[in-house]
Amino acid sequence: MLQITQEKLEQKKVNPTTMRLLVLDFLLTQNSALSLSDIERALYPADRITIYRTLKTFEEYGLIHSIDDGTGVSKYALCSDSCNQQGHHDLHLHFYCRECHETHCLPKTRIPKINLPEGYAEDEVSLLIKGICNKCNASSHH
Repeated sequence: MLQITQEKLEQKKVNPTTMRLLVLDFLLTQNSALSLSDIERALYPADRITIYRTLKTFEEYGLIHSIDDGTGVSKYALCSDSCNQQGHHDLHLHFYCRECHETHCLPKTRIPKINLPEGYAEDEVSLLIKGICNKCNASSHH
């Protein structure tokens, strides 16, 4: 797994420090977006500031994107390979489950192109849907 992690960092021209390898390796195994606190707990006793700086670097280089899911806490998830330093080009939906409180990227569900009025210039698009995820929905029907 670390080989893949190192290659991913090198593709994005990010210096593969031990902490960066650790954080990315951990994110590669996750199914939902995580907060800084979630990552910090998982990588204890790693330093919170170092983890935060790592996440900011990853975001800057298009490895991860942050999600505002309305909880007041940013969540982080891996980007598609099309994202880079010039920006995040992966316009997919995010889904926040009110039951398990997990935020999921739905990469197969694209955000349609929005035609803005003249004079408006977008630089970031995000769409969040709130409801009950497939796992919670399935378990409540038994």
